[in-house]
Amino acid sequence: MNLPLTHPHALWAASCKLLALWSFHGLGEVMSGLILAALVVVFVAWQLRRNALRKLAEELKSSQEGAHQLERERDLAQEEVFRRLYEERELNKEKIQFQAQLAEYEKYAALARLALGAAHEINNPLLGILSHLELELRATSDSEQRAEIEQCIAGAKRISATLRGLVNYARPGPLVLSKISLHRLVMDTLSFLEGQPMLRDRQLENQVPADLPHIRADANQLSQVLMNLLLNAAEATPEGGQITISASKLTYVDSIEIRVSDTGCGIPPDILPHVFEPFFTTKRGKGTGLGLSISQAYVRSHNGEIRADSVVDHGTTITITLPIRQEAADEVVKEESQVVV
Repeated sequence: MNLPLTHPHALWAASCKLLALWSFHGLGEVMSGLILAALVVVFVAWQLRRNALRKLAEELKSSQEGAHQLERERDLAQEEVFRRLYEERELNKEKIQFQAQLAEYEKYAALARLALGAAHEINNPLLGILSHLELELRATSDSEQRAEIEQCIAGAKRISATLRGLVNYARPGPLVLSKISLHRLVMDTLSFLEGQPMLRDRQLENQVPADLPHIRADANQLSQVLMNLLLNAAEATPEGGQITISASKLTYVDSIEIRVSDTGCGIPPDILPHVFEPFFTTKRGKGTGLGLSISQAYVRSHNGEIRADSVVDHGTTITITLPIRQEAADEVVKEESQVVV
């Protein structure tokens, strides 16, 4: 292998040949010493340069590793900043939602206290009025007077029904839990409502699977919720329309979802957020505005949720989500072991 003349080993070999040549021609030892000294100097300079290059390469490598480490730390710092900003934004959202829920609960609590007080103050004299009107109805035979008295009795009973709705909303009774076949409960509810005039000429369809898991709930309260939703759907659905009850088990949650859908007129977007508010109604002179409020109270007493989705001129869907099992306190729940089928 031929090495360049600048390499120390090649230079040493050339110098040795030169020394041998000079010795052959009888040159003195002085020249040999000078050449050896020069070779030593060159070798030392080469070693120093080599060490300097090695050190420079090591420093360059260390600098590159330091730069990469700084980049990694910068990326980690940016990720941490983004994560904290995201967490702060989520906390602000949760805070706003919590404040809105707290304000809603405070409003409903004040309304509940007012409702209980009003119900107590109105109900007692109302019973006396009803008793007197019924006595008057028995005592008179005049048709006009009887019609007026019957109209007054109907109005008084309407007031009494409103008061019962207030009390049910403000102070729902304790849950009487039992295992319920939702398919059978819906069938019974539909059978009970078959004779209602507003449900005539409307198609009622039960799409609740018979093999749906049984849920633990208060059968009376859940039946009342379904009746409220069905009657509301019937009022919004024209003749020939369809009302459907369906249900399914949620995939990753131990809960059941119940849906009551209609093909009625729908609810305008500006009204939809208020449908669960007490006394809010679009049925002028007919409804009390407590049906959905009471339904919401019953669903929440089961640790469930209820929501409304609607499209104008296409229909409305009320969705109820209920846990399959209840974890309520013993003092407010009366457990029943039978299965309601």
